[in-house]
Amino acid sequence: MSHLSSPPEKHKGERKGHRLPRGSERGSSSQDKDRSVTVGSSVPMSAGGKGSRTNCSRSTPQKVPNRLISEKSPYLLQHAYNPVDWYPWGQEAFNKARKENKPIFLSVGYSTCHWCHMMEEESFQNEEIGRLLSEDFVSVKVDREERPDVDKAYMTFVQATSSGGGWPMSVWLTPSLQPFVGGTYFPPEDGLTRVGFRTVLMRIREQWTQNKSPLLKTSQRVTAALLARSEISMGDRQLPPSTATTSSRCFQQLDGSYDEEYGGFAEAPKFPTPVILSFLFSYWLSHRLTQDGSRAQQMALHTLKMMANGGIRDHVGQGFHRYSTDRQWHVPHFEKMLYDQAQLTVAYSQAFQISGDEFYSEVAKGILQYVARNLSHRSGGFYSAEDGDSPPERGMRPKEGAFYVWTVKEVQQLLPEPVLGATEPLTSGQLLTKHYGLTEAGNVSPGQDPKGELQGQNVLTVRYSLELTAARFGLEVEAVRTLLNSGLEKLFQAQKHRPKPHLDSKMLAAWNGLMVSGFAVTGAVLGQERLISCAVSGARFLKQHMFDVASGRLMRTCYAGSGGTVEHSNPPCWGFLEDYAFVVRGLLDLYEASQESTWLEWALRLQDTQDRIFWDSRGGGYFCSEAELGAGLPLRLKDDQDGAEPSANSVSAHNLLRLHGFTGHKDWMHKCVCLLAAFSERMRRVPVALPEMVRALSAHQQTLKQIVICGDPQAKDTKALLQCVHSIYIPNKVLILADGDPSSFLSRQLPFLRTLRRLEDQATAYVCENQACSMPITKPCELRKLLHQ
Repeated sequence: MSHLSSPPEKHKGERKGHRLPRGSERGSSSQDKDRSVTVGSSVPMSAGGKGSRTNCSRSTPQKVPNRLISEKSPYLLQHAYNPVDWYPWGQEAFNKARKENKPIFLSVGYSTCHWCHMMEEESFQNEEIGRLLSEDFVSVKVDREERPDVDKAYMTFVQATSSGGGWPMSVWLTPSLQPFVGGTYFPPEDGLTRVGFRTVLMRIREQWTQNKSPLLKTSQRVTAALLARSEISMGDRQLPPSTATTSSRCFQQLDGSYDEEYGGFAEAPKFPTPVILSFLFSYWLSHRLTQDGSRAQQMALHTLKMMANGGIRDHVGQGFHRYSTDRQWHVPHFEKMLYDQAQLTVAYSQAFQISGDEFYSEVAKGILQYVARNLSHRSGGFYSAEDGDSPPERGMRPKEGAFYVWTVKEVQQLLPEPVLGATEPLTSGQLLTKHYGLTEAGNVSPGQDPKGELQGQNVLTVRYSLELTAARFGLEVEAVRTLLNSGLEKLFQAQKHRPKPHLDSKMLAAWNGLMVSGFAVTGAVLGQERLISCAVSGARFLKQHMFDVASGRLMRTCYAGSGGTVEHSNPPCWGFLEDYAFVVRGLLDLYEASQESTWLEWALRLQDTQDRIFWDSRGGGYFCSEAELGAGLPLRLKDDQDGAEPSANSVSAHNLLRLHGFTGHKDWMHKCVCLLAAFSERMRRVPVALPEMVRALSAHQQTLKQIVICGDPQAKDTKALLQCVHSIYIPNKVLILADGDPSSFLSRQLPFLRTLRRLEDQATAYVCENQACSMPITKPCELRKLLHQ
């Protein structure tokens, strides 16, 4: 392999590693800090010449559209006017490649990906490159969020044969879909130390026509090796690994990479990675009386606080950006992803449960405020993402972060009012400038801004506590809080006049499931019915627009149409494992928040469908995709990484445990054991790669608590007991409302519920473990005491 460097990575690049989960390990080596493209040794490359970035706009409607114009995906539509004969992933493209004996060029990305935009502007809008792609290749464009199976299969190849992976992903395939060359972003022309896309295309064309046989043999050999390496199976193992050893090793690996000063688990770039924070909270609960337990809690709370104070959080419009390009959480990559918002609101809600510090609950509420305002369809669904790039002014070329950054001059003009009572002359603008670290020259270092797009601009990041800022100017803390909040609101109103970033209005079942969890969990923890109502609306949207009643199957995608309508692709894109796993989790969380058994019943039905479509009866665990849907792909995988999103198998392990707790069905417990056994070697060897699954392993071996509240759902005493449970961090539990109806769904599932009675006609709680229940409890304070034991 030849490794030729290209520009530093500033897009959502992630790769598999053995130190931290994918998504959090970026920047852990020199290779990560300087993005690399890799090309197979059978395709020799030369370097030379100089590349330049064009100033084309992202779409040129005056040109003739290609066949992507008929697609629904916002990402594919961004390429609909390229001078490239693009095909969507499908049989038409494959047939053409076979008939004309041409290699397939597969380009995978997503609509809010910064470097995907770059490659489109530089290469895919280039007429000469477009002609090469159209004449000598069958060019296929894939939205990774629509087809995660395609993305994962070929990303596995790219990561195995290069120094990393990320998006845009560029892979060359044989007509039978076997990969033989892979890379990520390519600049259009050769540089002194990097190969250009035009050169890559010409060399591959030459090798395909003159030296095809070695290419095909290499492809077959690599694919066979990947198949063997990606095998995840129980083998002879009947039981999962030891919880104590696995959890302790996972904690030690995280502790060893922890950033004491700024929080997080890498130098730079830094990703939020909520699965790690969730593991640490769970580890703390199991080890509260030990030094390691206290350490785990401190690591998670400190990381959440530093993230919330940093520039990765949008202090003006709320929500979190994709990741921080530096160790301090200061300068983010500005795109906002739905799955980050969903998981982080749960993490901050849990931090509030554990610490009682309202700082964390305020952050959680801010995230949900952003989602409700910017990422919500009127019918209840949730959009996928907002771009990090936007025009600084209308008609200008988009720049990264333009919507979110500020100059000192802008802030001073917007906030000229004098602050009364300060020990020195002070305006509201100067107060905000000081507190959030703005400078006249801009607070973004050139090293964090390789294209110079943020020169003179500032990213708001909390530099001082409210107490220090107040002391600096001789003001009361509450006065400073009020002034800063008022100033941020004025910036927010001014921001409305800027050109908005592109909205990816695609809706994915998986991410909507995560967001249902976000609203449900936070609403339950904070006792806010309006947030639970948003979760209900999201679940209703899923059932109405993304569920096929006849087959019991979920659809992967739907799209915002004109006038608030919802559209689907034809034929529909059916759900993948993560769609089922994340939606089932959302429905279980929603049942516990709302106590409406209809959501629990639907979760059971979806789990049955998931088991039927994805379960590996031979090796244990779930495949990520249907066998039929992925026909022709070189790999059918079981994802073994908890990264920016948790692995669907990790989430499924939790779901199976909870469903067993809600129903007593032994088949789900058996499946959970088989799943954990299948991944036992991975957890034993690199537990830090699967912190969410290690958490499930711990929950399985500790057994879940069944917390049963007997009472009228509308009565105050019932609600008081329910709120008591929601206010406490208890990750390994199921919460059941027994309303006294022996014919109810849950009473039919769990006959022992019929034996539990209200005490003196009051709402009564029981805590059950290992088929034994506590004495009846009627007072929230007594229930709290028992649950804290």
